[in-house]
Amino acid sequence: MKKAGLLGAGISLSSHLGFSSEAQKTGTINKLPKWRGFNLLDFFSPEMEKGRKNPPEYLQWMADWGFDFVRIPISYPAYLKFDRSKPILPDEVMNFHEGNLEQIDRLIFQAMEKGQHVSLNLHRAPGFCINAGFIEPYNLWKDQEALDAFCSHWEMWAKRYRNIGPEKLSFDLVNEPFMRQDPNDQLSPGGPVPVEDYFRVAQATLKTIKEISPDRLVIANGNGGGGIAVPELADLDLAQSCRGYHPMIISHYKASWVYKDPDSLPQPAWPGEFNGQYLSREMIEKHYEPWIDLIKRGVGVHCGECGAYNKTPHHVFLSWFEDVLDVLHENGIGFGIWEFSGAFGILNSGRQDVAYEDWYGQKLDRKYLNLLMKYA
Repeated sequence: MKKAGLLGAGISLSSHLGFSSEAQKTGTINKLPKWRGFNLLDFFSPEMEKGRKNPPEYLQWMADWGFDFVRIPISYPAYLKFDRSKPILPDEVMNFHEGNLEQIDRLIFQAMEKGQHVSLNLHRAPGFCINAGFIEPYNLWKDQEALDAFCSHWEMWAKRYRNIGPEKLSFDLVNEPFMRQDPNDQLSPGGPVPVEDYFRVAQATLKTIKEISPDRLVIANGNGGGGIAVPELADLDLAQSCRGYHPMIISHYKASWVYKDPDSLPQPAWPGEFNGQYLSREMIEKHYEPWIDLIKRGVGVHCGECGAYNKTPHHVFLSWFEDVLDVLHENGIGFGIWEFSGAFGILNSGRQDVAYEDWYGQKLDRKYLNLLMKYA
């Protein structure tokens, strides 16, 4: 980790805070910088080689367009050695694969070199992922063995990057806490993790990280899939990460992993009526009230994921998302679009109702980019 020493810091995050004039007017001074950028899904799959590898020029384009944030959601099996012909066993979850870890290092360093703040997130952690498709050996929220493994993974990351300052790198503990009735069924009903279980997991993991890296910025996701603020964690040394997916009938319109019969959905409007409910900016403002309350209590807030699936009509998406971004901006909350290139992205989204611009061989949604750049 020689390069980590060159990038090392230990500089206080508070010296790098930038508050918007809009937030100052409303009295919601966010402790976190208003980072704005994208998620990169290079290590999103449990199998390293199946990640959506993003070429280095993507990071340059982000910087050129004024973005300063990269969130890297990681599936922990991607950096392990184990028998992939069968479900992972508890005694295999600590078999770290140095070569795969070095691939993650490379992306982190490339992003930091382009001026991006990097948020390292365990999208799949030992014992939990909001997504199905991989059988976990235990339950993070209920089993001590799972929590011990989770803490050990974060101990490894904390030691690996201990010389990189908090203004360059933050840790995002676990993506979108949720309790499914059947954790192996993507459409199984469920709800928020019991707060006492979430607190126990967050407190133990935070202690592990801070013993190694006392200045590390650590972020906890909202409960119930990311959207529910967790005031019960406010006394811990944690920032919190919200989502920009409300209402999901707009953000995840016709998403097969959300709706059992997606093709039966009527077309949404923004603003407008949908299934007897009026969708409007006011519902967005109400949705973020608990998050603004956290900011007023001194808890830093960032929106780690936001955007919309490519089945949402483009004009509806842009109208809705401008309201989302505007509410976040007014309260000094930055954002991370769920992916740069792909179905939620500004590049190569596969939308059928967009006149794409050719951008060095990539299909650029210029209207979407222009909207984001209003807030970059």
